Amino acid sequence: MSDVGERVWRKLPDGAREGLTAGVSPSELQTVLLEVSRARAAAVTPARVMRRWQEDRFVRPSTADPRALVKTQAMLWERLPERFAGVELSPVTPLGTCSSVATIDQNRVVSTIRSTEVASDPTNELAIEAAVRRRAGQVRVDLAACQRVVRAQAVDGPGLFAHFQLFALVSSARDTGSGRVEAEMLVDHLRFWHDVLGDEARLTFTMFAPSAVRERIDDTVRLALKVEFAEDAERTTGSNYYFGTALGVGLGDADLGDGGFTRWTADLLGDAKERCLISCVSTERLTAVLNPGG
Repeated sequence: MSDVGERVWRKLPDGAREGLTAGVSPSELQTVLLEVSRARAAAVTPARVMRRWQEDRFVRPSTADPRALVKTQAMLWERLPERFAGVELSPVTPLGTCSSVATIDQNRVVSTIRSTEVASDPTNELAIEAAVRRRAGQVRVDLAACQRVVRAQAVDGPGLFAHFQLFALVSSARDTGSGRVEAEMLVDHLRFWHDVLGDEARLTFTMFAPSAVRERIDDTVRLALKVEFAEDAERTTGSNYYFGTALGVGLGDADLGDGGFTRWTADLLGDAKERCLISCVSTERLTAVLNPGG
């Protein structure tokens, strides 16, 4: 709890914290917060809305050209292999999606008062949908989505926004041993990004923990690709996020995205044999790289 948060709690009557966090049901808490929001909204003036529109990083429009962005999206969807099912995700997801699935601090997510949170990463949501489809009996699930997300952590620098768009892939299947399933999923993801980015694609991997996947990269994945797949042994980012193997996706000197294996569907299904591979790129960064002149 931050110092500011503690000061706010001290202003409230004794027992307020326990009552709001554990003493009332989710529906009762929602009712109270809706009443508070309604009262606060009634006091908002048009002038205040306009000021917030200009100053609040969460609501400021992106500077990306939407016409160019749509062309990039269309290209990504057109090149997506048929095995990947497209999913049009909701802009909100159940409260705790990121903190429970991807172990991200809730303060980095925009929570709502209706027991939901604003989408902050399509791979988390796709992993949940993949787990639902796996539980229904689908042997292997491959999903894709394009979603504008919002993240609450502070961003510094020109051209950086609290919201941006990601094109994401998620694959899930049960382990069959010796890293074979992981190799198949890696080939499908990497082939797609190579097809999108061309021969200048910069695809890398980092092993955060020893596994049979390293052998399959040498004897299966690299042989199936028509572009270099280099090891980035210096990378440390994501070591607590990805399970075993992480990916990097770029074009030339530009970093466009990230990926790797996670425990998400294994945790969601309660089955340690489940394997889940995610990868995604920023469509705005990709658009800027593909159209350097604007």
